[in-house]
Amino acid sequence: MASEKEFETRLTAVEQEVQLARSDAAAARVLARCADRDVETINNRLAAQKALIEAVRETQIEHGQILREHSRRFGVIDARFDGVDARFGGLETEMREGFTRQAVGQAQITALLTTIIDKDR
Repeated sequence: MASEKEFETRLTAVEQEVQLARSDAAAARVLARCADRDVETINNRLAAQKALIEAVRETQIEHGQILREHSRRFGVIDARFDGVDARFGGLETEMREGFTRQAVGQAQITALLTTIIDKDR
């Protein structure tokens, strides 16, 4: 059997290993708590990013609806402008015809006045 001295040496070594194991276990618990906090922080950030992305999605949906409504309204306005353009085209033709008639009338008046003036001379 082992002597008492060997027994005490072995016991001291076991006690040191137990102390080291306790120290390692305490350090592992600290690291585990830190890891838990890190995971919680990451989960919170992911949740915030998810909420942000969902908010952006909702905004894009709203903007899409607004753009569709604006496109519809611009289509109506564009059609109305086409009508205005057609009416202006008609007015332009009428104005040219009117100016032509007026020019012809002025030419006739000038010719008549010239005839009257020539008779008086």
